[in-house]
Amino acid sequence: MAITSDDTSDGFPAANGRRAVVTGASTGIGEASVRALRASGWDVVGVARRADRLDALAAETGATAFAADLTDPEQIDALAAHLAETGPVHALVHVAGGARGTDRVEDGSAEQWRWMFEANVLAVQQLTAALLPQLRAAASGGGHADLLFLTSVAARAAYPGGSGYNAAKAAESMIPQALRLELNGEPIRVTEVAPGMVHTEEFTLRRLGGDAAAAEAVYSGVEAPLTADDVADVVSYALNAPAHVNLDLVVIRPVAQAAAHLLARGPLRPRGED
Repeated sequence: MAITSDDTSDGFPAANGRRAVVTGASTGIGEASVRALRASGWDVVGVARRADRLDALAAETGATAFAADLTDPEQIDALAAHLAETGPVHALVHVAGGARGTDRVEDGSAEQWRWMFEANVLAVQQLTAALLPQLRAAASGGGHADLLFLTSVAARAAYPGGSGYNAAKAAESMIPQALRLELNGEPIRVTEVAPGMVHTEEFTLRRLGGDAAAAEAVYSGVEAPLTADDVADVVSYALNAPAHVNLDLVVIRPVAQAAAHLLARGPLRPRGED
């Protein structure tokens, strides 16, 4: 079911004639990406399951919202039909996904692993396939279109307790890598943004089953973890870059994080400084 708002009201940026679809738009990096793209003049369709949060975001930013569970192929089809009826699609920014659990391989929950593959891999493939015809149509006649995938540093290196998420994100990372080859010769840019530690309200909380104390402990002592806005700035830059420029892969971490599993806890200071 679509939830719309008037994007011509005072205070909303003038449209640049381009429309982006942002998934995972009800929270975290997806929500921040909606704001960042609207601030730079994009028409934006925010997609997530929670209609109430999308409605509030639409009222705040002038975006349009569409409530859908992207692990359901019928709801993907409904989204694609809605987009086809309401205007062109110049960019897909796929943020939706997530992690569940921190178990070792031998202790892993098949249910959690299955959810991670459905949310991070199968939904990505199905949504991309559904929207590629519209992206091609928007890129015709000398234009261009964008596919941007939000993966993770977990896709690039394993870490203890990350096996299920490592596996799902590594699989997701193969999608933009394959698409870049498959779409070669077409005016469609394919970008992968792989963040490290980002302190958002829900990602770690959901991963740890709603244990707020355990979730906050993940960030304890880490000086300046990334924020959702930091990552959204990269998303906005990638989509607003000149049409001939493609950011194949952007890995973004806080300075305190040298690797997925290696974090400095405590103030950052030069060696030898008391």
